[in-house]
Amino acid sequence: MKRTMLSGNEAIARGAFEAGVKVASAYPGTPSTEILENITRYPTVDASWAPNEKVALEVGIGASFGGGRALVAMKHVGVNVAADPLFTLSYTGVRGGLVLVTADDPELHSSQNEQDNRNYAKFAKMPMFEPADSQEALDFTRLALEVSEQFDTPVFLRSTTRISHSKSVVEIGEPVTSLPDTSIKKDPAKFVMLPGNARKRHVVIEDRLHRMEEWACQQPFNRIEIGEGKIGVITSGVSYLYAKETLPEADILKLGMVYPLPKQLIRDFASRYDTLYVIEELDPFIEEQVRAMGIAVHGKDILPICGELTPGRLKKALTGKEDVPFHAPQEPLPNRPPNMCPGCPHRSVFLTLNRLKAFVTGDIGCYTLGFMEPLSAMDTCICMGASIGNATGMAKVLNAEEAQRIVAVIGDSTFLHTGINGLMDMVYNNSKATVLILDNRTTAMTGRQENPGSGYTLAGDPSYRIDIEALCRSVGVKNVTVVDPYDIDHTRTVIKAEMERPEVSVVIARRACMLVKRDPVKRQAALKVDAEKCTGCKACLQLGCPAIEWQPDAGDKGKAVINPLLCCGCGLCPQMCHFDAIGGHSEG
Repeated sequence: MKRTMLSGNEAIARGAFEAGVKVASAYPGTPSTEILENITRYPTVDASWAPNEKVALEVGIGASFGGGRALVAMKHVGVNVAADPLFTLSYTGVRGGLVLVTADDPELHSSQNEQDNRNYAKFAKMPMFEPADSQEALDFTRLALEVSEQFDTPVFLRSTTRISHSKSVVEIGEPVTSLPDTSIKKDPAKFVMLPGNARKRHVVIEDRLHRMEEWACQQPFNRIEIGEGKIGVITSGVSYLYAKETLPEADILKLGMVYPLPKQLIRDFASRYDTLYVIEELDPFIEEQVRAMGIAVHGKDILPICGELTPGRLKKALTGKEDVPFHAPQEPLPNRPPNMCPGCPHRSVFLTLNRLKAFVTGDIGCYTLGFMEPLSAMDTCICMGASIGNATGMAKVLNAEEAQRIVAVIGDSTFLHTGINGLMDMVYNNSKATVLILDNRTTAMTGRQENPGSGYTLAGDPSYRIDIEALCRSVGVKNVTVVDPYDIDHTRTVIKAEMERPEVSVVIARRACMLVKRDPVKRQAALKVDAEKCTGCKACLQLGCPAIEWQPDAGDKGKAVINPLLCCGCGLCPQMCHFDAIGGHSEG
């Protein structure tokens, strides 16, 4: 057996390969993105990016119905998008095993909310495994696919940011070889969810959950670890590691499957202790079920319900003592506030919207950073694709003068994810708002993944590139204009004119991301500031470019300088300077 170091996401990809998964589909989203990127290392798996999570799950369902094993991955909020087919899939069951990986994000490192997707398992009546390290991430992926077929059910595999991105030693195995061939098999009573069939399948689901609850009491993934016998702890996932570190003397019931719970095993364990804790991250998901069984426990009465449950937070909650880090930094780390990259084509768009005093209904992407000072040009952000519908709704209730200020801003990948539906509604219902699509030819926020507008597949193969202008016109938008956001004056002229137009218009600000892999984006030589011409007016600072630094002690009022290590010569800042102080190339 070979041993290696893998992250949780790498281990899930390896587990999918070893389990004989034939199809893997996903929409990128932190912290789940690397699962699909690593699956491409295994050519026996057909892996692809989908336009959104609902489509990804539907692709997985199709593969399962054809008899192949399938894995679908998404971040926690992606499950909201996929929820419609998910709940009915629980009724139909599967043919080939199907696993949905939900990667939750406690502490909101890169998300708009902190929802605990264990609740989806109970809501959709689906089993859920929760690994505590990379070895379990691999093992549980394989196990979940087997359980999916054994009990005729889709299965959740829940990871969290700490599991997805941290590495630990993993023993890897060989791929299975005895899976049945794929084929068409008609079974409409099982796969066509008309009410008459669905009523019967609901009974099947309830019986399945009951059988799984009893079965789980005997399985090694739910295990008891004996300590000193005075304190009992019920836990799962990464919280198990924190419990072991903080309460090394405690007896622990470690749950590998958090739904359905092995109730008899829990009753037997709980009967041994006067003091029993449920240690879990975010919601009291296990705790509430244990309390409903009539068992007294300590949980969220002492543990935080918000944010990651770090060892330090757990220690403070249990003992009242602050945790002392093993390796405190000798010097304070430099502050790195979130900011758009140097050369980002979105920067001038938000500068323009700020100057035009637009009210921006925003969306999910790098460009959400348009909210930050000094650009300060995003006023709402709810979820993927919401910007256009939000703009429509606001325009409906405002007077004509204020409605003209409403601009929906959305990225190319997000527009193709779910934004197009909002645009159809906007046209269909005669809205008068403006839509601004920031087309940088990639899904930049999650690490520059391909999408249907990039012209390439996950594997890097050339593919058809969606024509966004034609797509907008096809749903009825009469006014579609493309601008180069590196031309500040023209961009401002076009956006201002379209905001004044009393009907739907779309402005596409097209310029490839400076970090995109294959478009002809050439990093230009760094620009420099002529100190003799710089008057200290700070106009260039309005861009918020991290390459422009301010030296307050230079000259009478201070002067700007350009960091040649960061500047990529995009040419925006010379357009801001009224004294021709920026230009040329840095000698550095």
